[in-house]
Amino acid sequence: MQEGFYTMKGYTLLEHGQLTASMEDYLEMIYRMGEEGYVRITALAQALHVKPPSASKMAANLRGQGLIEFPKYGYITLTEWGRRMGAYLVHRHQVVGRLLCTINQTESELEEVEKIEHFLSPRTVANIEKFLEGLEPLSK
Repeated sequence: MQEGFYTMKGYTLLEHGQLTASMEDYLEMIYRMGEEGYVRITALAQALHVKPPSASKMAANLRGQGLIEFPKYGYITLTEWGRRMGAYLVHRHQVVGRLLCTINQTESELEEVEKIEHFLSPRTVANIEKFLEGLEPLSK
């Protein structure tokens, strides 16, 4: 990474290539839904609270990145690369969620996790995970 200041989008593109936070959200949801069966655009749109044309456009972007296969009027399936990325995104989500729940002594921190997870490097996620493994459980 070059030295200097960037916009949030600039940092994201440097860190993740062409995957934006929005693309990561879609890919993570496709991965989650794909574990339960096939994924249709309408179901994906409902799960993410967006309109089907928006989900369809994002699916085309993910297909262009080689992360999914999406034939016209068909099901969305992950490529091998998409499965690996999706698994990492779910893992990152879980690690950040555990950290925030530990800090805040809550059961769920979904909104906070969704807001910050995209900005953590894999190294930071791994170090958070190591940190959490060394903690004693907090009593409530």
